[in-house]
Amino acid sequence: MRTKRIFVITGPTGSGKTTVSHYLQSKYHVPQVITHTTRAPRDGEVNGQDYYFETPASFATKHYLENVTYSGNQYGSSREGLAAAWEHDSLISIVLDTAGAITYARELGDQAVVIYLEVADQQALISRLTARGDQPERIQKRVASEEYLRDQELPAGLVGHAQVIINHDWQDTQQQIDRLVAKYQNEDSLL
Repeated sequence: MRTKRIFVITGPTGSGKTTVSHYLQSKYHVPQVITHTTRAPRDGEVNGQDYYFETPASFATKHYLENVTYSGNQYGSSREGLAAAWEHDSLISIVLDTAGAITYARELGDQAVVIYLEVADQQALISRLTARGDQPERIQKRVASEEYLRDQELPAGLVGHAQVIINHDWQDTQQQIDRLVAKYQNEDSLL
């Protein structure tokens, strides 16, 4: 039986978390954990694919590893969501902020393979945010936020647990991700 693991992708805004998640999905068919929210679906979003869209009452029935309230809506990742993703594959992924990544490392131990993405140059992060279409006012507000500043360096709760990847060259980042995936695929083939 294969060991169930989750790639927890974390790091500051603009470090490439979503890009790495899509890479894992497209190259290795690593499903992303679907999270829960009480916000209304946006046009084109599908329940059970983009999010599990919940009512406040149904949201309260899940067993969360981490959850937050943001702009009056609840968001969270649940043990039920992990179980559903692990039904498809023993290697799954999720994108979290560093606070969520610490919770996953603490709660799941070695099952959580934390990938902390870093960009050495602050200006490169701002350029990435600009390139993806974020408005200048929003970028300035984001880089001044407490969460952004917190995520700029590997938190103490992830030291010794996280694989740190400096994402300044996409080809190099892909190779590091490939080695990491191979490590866990090979580990399972030895069982």
